[in-house]
Amino acid sequence: MSGRSSGGARGGQRPAADDAPLRVAVIGGGPGGLYAAALLKRLDPDREITVWERNAPDDTFGFGVVLSDETLGGIEHADPAVYRALQDEFVRWDDIDIVHRGRTLTSGGHGFAALGRRRLLEILHGRCAELGVRLRFRTQAPPAAELAATHDLVIAADGVHSLTRAAHAETFNPRITTHRCRYIWLAADFAFDAFRFEVAETEHGVMQLHGYPFSRPSPDHRPSTSLSGPQDQSGRSTVIVEMREEVWRAAGLDECDEQQSAERCAKIFADALGGRPLRGNASTWTAFRTVVNDRWSHGNTVLLGDAAHTAHFSIGSGTKLAVEDALALAACIEEQPALPEALAAYEAERRPVVESTQRAAAASLRWFEDLATYLGQPPTQFAFNLLTRSRRVTHDNLRLRDPDFTASVERDFGSAPDTPPMFTPFRLRGLTLRNRVVVSPMDMYSAEDGVPGDFHLVHLGARALGGAGLVMTEMVCVSAQGRITPGCAGLYTDEQAAAWRRITDFVHARSPGTAIGVQLGHSGRKGSTRLMWQEMDAPLPDGNWPLVAASPLPYRPGVNQIPHQLDQAGLADIRGQFTAAATRAARSGFDLLELHCAHGYLLSGFLSPLTNQRTDAYGGSLAARLRFPLEVFDAVRAVWPDDRPMTVRISATDWAAGGTTAADAVRIARAFAEHGADAIDVSTGQVVPDERPEYGRSYQTPYADRIRNTLRVPVIAVGAISSWDDVNSLLLAGRADLCALARPHLYDPHWTLHAAADQNYTGPAAPWPLPYRAGSRKPPTGRTDAPKPRLTLP
Repeated sequence: MSGRSSGGARGGQRPAADDAPLRVAVIGGGPGGLYAAALLKRLDPDREITVWERNAPDDTFGFGVVLSDETLGGIEHADPAVYRALQDEFVRWDDIDIVHRGRTLTSGGHGFAALGRRRLLEILHGRCAELGVRLRFRTQAPPAAELAATHDLVIAADGVHSLTRAAHAETFNPRITTHRCRYIWLAADFAFDAFRFEVAETEHGVMQLHGYPFSRPSPDHRPSTSLSGPQDQSGRSTVIVEMREEVWRAAGLDECDEQQSAERCAKIFADALGGRPLRGNASTWTAFRTVVNDRWSHGNTVLLGDAAHTAHFSIGSGTKLAVEDALALAACIEEQPALPEALAAYEAERRPVVESTQRAAAASLRWFEDLATYLGQPPTQFAFNLLTRSRRVTHDNLRLRDPDFTASVERDFGSAPDTPPMFTPFRLRGLTLRNRVVVSPMDMYSAEDGVPGDFHLVHLGARALGGAGLVMTEMVCVSAQGRITPGCAGLYTDEQAAAWRRITDFVHARSPGTAIGVQLGHSGRKGSTRLMWQEMDAPLPDGNWPLVAASPLPYRPGVNQIPHQLDQAGLADIRGQFTAAATRAARSGFDLLELHCAHGYLLSGFLSPLTNQRTDAYGGSLAARLRFPLEVFDAVRAVWPDDRPMTVRISATDWAAGGTTAADAVRIARAFAEHGADAIDVSTGQVVPDERPEYGRSYQTPYADRIRNTLRVPVIAVGAISSWDDVNSLLLAGRADLCALARPHLYDPHWTLHAAADQNYTGPAAPWPLPYRAGSRKPPTGRTDAPKPRLTLP
């Protein structure tokens, strides 16, 4: 799209000839803005492109930048001249060094490339000048609205503090989150041998160093302390020092200027630096801000790089994302017939990539915010945890990168030789699970009068034959009033108990070694609704039964009925229903019992401040809101056989303002553990209808991670865990002890056996049932007997 489009200049100040070349204004002379300008000019030399940069050409902030091979591949394809210039400057390395309490662990095979930010800008300045882009340094750009009236396209690459974004906030709708750590960018005049993470446990709290080289010493190297010196003559490293806000203040670093901060940090990390000094470059302590925008364009103005989105520096993504934005924007302008289509295509292409990166960055950011909780882990587990913190590096690809390092982590975890971590047994009280896979509770809504039938026998029996260590029932209701729907299973009659006994007997006889657990619960205010596939959470058209809850609050006002607030007699009756169901569950042959205190059902309704507005002893403070769920737990534990484990499922966050927080979840988990819970099954949400979950791969596992590593209690992790690689990664990193999967087991009842086959595991933790053993290898697909080529002719 080299000519003018219908989205071109506004205000009538330029002719509207369709073949007129684009006039482009770029606000901000960082890598993203410069590269966008260079690409657009290269694609059409007739374009008039101007870059406004308020700083001088040799001003820059920060030190080194890291680019991935993927990004470099895009640059090589789009502009070989820039790629060649970058290739000559890059420092490359493969190792990551992790220092944990004096021990350095090294993991290799990672592949990094970095260069000085100043040198990157020099290369882009030179390329822009060569192509004829106008560079206006030391010049504040006019407002975007003014530029938009005289230009066809305005690219706002004006950074995290974007004035353009702020001026048009009603359109872009930015959401900016400030996080809990303070950090500062510094530099050292030597080159680290690897990417280095080091932790300092000080009297004020935990501090961490992130360091990487961005230039190597030349053969005739002479030490220099001048930032303006040639970047390729002295080895240099970026050093970022980060810590929680409260640690930063306790250490007095909030009162230090740049020089004092550099000196203090150099002293704290003297071992890592070999006693060398650190220096700044207009360096200040700041808190990272995550920027998200609902829209990236406004008329003919478009956001790029940090103006549109940010991702935490711990995954090295800021410059990478900006450069990739520039590549995509230039390509879409070239491919689309008009500017509006080009800007829409640019956002459609980049948004999923950016959102995925931001999820990974958020996981990494939170890991470093909670770093103190992991310091008690064994060194190899701590290192593995750090490497896999963003969930982009996993057990399987780390094993490919560095098999020796990964083998040492597996060995320290306790895996037997040639045994994936997920097939390592785990003991809960008197029950030993042969592997770490759990079939998560999944409501089937297929019972008749609470009696499980042939469907349940086949459903649960198939998944037991499929190899999981523990198969859980759906939520089994403790009374008819406690059902969610008319199709919910129960344990409030002897007929129901006998039907469950038929299922547990089948599992124990036909899949010996598989444990089967029951989840007991009461629907509370979420009961008396239609079957899931009819209409989720909708009241029955007729035949509704009365509901009870912690407080008289309907699940959806005006839709669901108002429940009756339980009084003392009602609370006692509910406790009795749970103990009677637990007694039947024991007679029915279940190996494990889980108390359902999540997802907005009755016991969960007591825990959340959004659903518990009582003013008696069962409402108010968290300790008071815990009172009734703990009473039920104690009553059930008293009748449940002592050698059989008991777990509790909780919602670790309500995903809603004013609801249960992650810190509350730790306190809730601690209370249940102190009362004898053998593990905490950590789910989230489903408590209020206006929740806003942060969906994504393994999105609930950080809550399990926090509980496990804060309290040192076993946890079951759930939430979009879909691959055996995820399971192995979570276990090895110490984020979970067991992993519960739901939808993967609906897709494939033999998920665990297939995971074993995929990993070439044939040991006792995943035995194939004898009638199925002939199918224990994946069937071949397509022809495999074609002759292989023997010669390559010129």
